Amino acid sequence: MTAAPTAPAPPFSYRTLLPTRRQALIVTLFVLILSWLLHKASRTAFHIVIGHIGFIAVCLLMAYSAAGPLRPRWLSRRAARLLAIVVTSPLASLATAVIMQGANVFSYLRSVEKLSGYMMMVVLALIFGTVMSMLSMRGERKERERADRLQVELEKNALERELLDARLRLLQAQIEPHFLFNTLANVEALVTSGSPNAGPVLRHLIAYLRAAMPRLHDADATLGTELQLVRTYLELMHLRMPDRLQFDVASLPALCPMRFPAMALLTLVENAVRHGIDPSMTGGRIEVDGAADAASGKVVLWVSDTGVGMAETAQPGTGLSNLRTRLQGFYGAGAHLDVHEQAPQGVRVELHFHPGTPT
Repeated sequence: MTAAPTAPAPPFSYRTLLPTRRQALIVTLFVLILSWLLHKASRTAFHIVIGHIGFIAVCLLMAYSAAGPLRPRWLSRRAARLLAIVVTSPLASLATAVIMQGANVFSYLRSVEKLSGYMMMVVLALIFGTVMSMLSMRGERKERERADRLQVELEKNALERELLDARLRLLQAQIEPHFLFNTLANVEALVTSGSPNAGPVLRHLIAYLRAAMPRLHDADATLGTELQLVRTYLELMHLRMPDRLQFDVASLPALCPMRFPAMALLTLVENAVRHGIDPSMTGGRIEVDGAADAASGKVVLWVSDTGVGMAETAQPGTGLSNLRTRLQGFYGAGAHLDVHEQAPQGVRVELHFHPGTPT
């Protein structure tokens, strides 16, 4: 029986043994301040004090940095660093005495005053080394927690984006058959009535569907392409009922490059034809227009008709409900759809949104 293969350890780098620039800068500032205070308190020359304090600080900093990567597996990183400080403090203090006194270090330490000074250096190294290590490890822990929260937030945003895309695709898939069935129903009514325009209308319908179908899945659709599609659709409907339908589709050149959910305006226009113009004996007029507020950036697009009005139209179906949801999915929760009854008759549907805040 063979052992299961283990994951390869990450490659070792000598740079992990060295302190960071931030750690080196903090220790340097601390050494300068502590050396100046001890120089004032002991009246010892500043270069001697900073020589001792600086050497000990460098030793402690190197021990702290190297303890993490070089620690044994059974010892935690925190314990390894504190143990390194405890072991290095007396050794580094003793090393300063050896460097200063050479072979006379033992006779130097026999003096009670010199030995007391050496012990004071060890105690100071232990106290400040431990405090600085605890503060550094606390800062590292907070940095890791902040990085973890950021990673979780990024993953959450990515997941929400994927869910939103899936929801929009589902809504779009519901709109496609809705639109196609309504269009085919119009063709059936035309053929049943024996209209001489049946042939030309059918040819225009085929041409229209050829142009419209690729845009059903167009994620980069703009208001300009949507207005062109609406204009083509209304021209087709005008062929079917030339005496009962008039229309006007605004150009809106300033808003045409704006990203816009495909088939959104077309759904409103289709509803206006089906529920407003078709049931009316006298027909009516459909207008498609819009405006942008320069101060707030808010855009309002509307489709109005002078058909039979809300009282005689059917109840809003999945088309408007899906369109409202798609609009909020595309432009954010602030986007909304309003339906108003017009005087003396007809319906006006408005789309309100800020184009600068797509989700």
